[in-house]
Amino acid sequence: MRPIIETRGLTKAFRRFEKEPGLLGSVKSLFKREFSEKLAVSDFDLNVEPGEFVGLIGPNGAGKTTLVKMLTGIIAPTSGEIEVLGFWPNRLQNAFKRQYAVVMGQKSQLFFELTAADTFGLFKELYGISDENYKRNLNFFVELFDLKELLNVQVRSLSLGERMKMELVAALLHDPKLLFLDEPTIGLDAVAQRQMRLFLREVNEQKGTTILLTSHYMEDVLSLCKRSVVVGEGKKLYDGGTDALFRRFQKEEGEEIGLVVERIYAMGEKA
Repeated sequence: MRPIIETRGLTKAFRRFEKEPGLLGSVKSLFKREFSEKLAVSDFDLNVEPGEFVGLIGPNGAGKTTLVKMLTGIIAPTSGEIEVLGFWPNRLQNAFKRQYAVVMGQKSQLFFELTAADTFGLFKELYGISDENYKRNLNFFVELFDLKELLNVQVRSLSLGERMKMELVAALLHDPKLLFLDEPTIGLDAVAQRQMRLFLREVNEQKGTTILLTSHYMEDVLSLCKRSVVVGEGKKLYDGGTDALFRRFQKEEGEEIGLVVERIYAMGEKA
């Protein structure tokens, strides 16, 4: 079986305009513009197999967002090879876009003035989901997330936890093979975070959905991801078992998880 995600030597460089400080520098830049190059992702190899639940972790500015943007076709790589679901993502073919979904904890794909049910109906038409598949999937998620009493409530009136459940339903209605999650539990209280993890595990195990999770909440990664990929300064620093990663950087039993994460994030400084 082919990998869901496969990259080789994937690299993304950005050109950035620079000028000397002050008015004189601004005048000079009108006649001669100076640029520098920033490597956001460098020589990145990644394989993700069908059904995996992989954690993508690293400090802010490590290159995680740029990597996900290349995997979803939002930006094109500078060099290297990339294949997602058998497609070159940057071509943004409809057949490709129908096979993945993105859920971001800080951005919404729902229409706040509509009810969740109305929003789901719009997504049904957008993705061309058959009546049979729509009904089956909606019933599955309504039961899984216990949403029956909330379907006809205006999205604006939902709590953050309830809205995040609806975000997941909207993303999963069309049976995507691949789900990108960016901070799905951000802002949720401890109970809602735990519920969200349980739901995601169910989706992964029962639906077989391949999930790539980006999160700074290490409880999410430890609970859900058997495998983790650590990114630092655009490079892959670690790719392997999540438990093994945390044991490697944990100095004593019961140590605060934040201290372990600091050491993991410092991997790139020692490289």
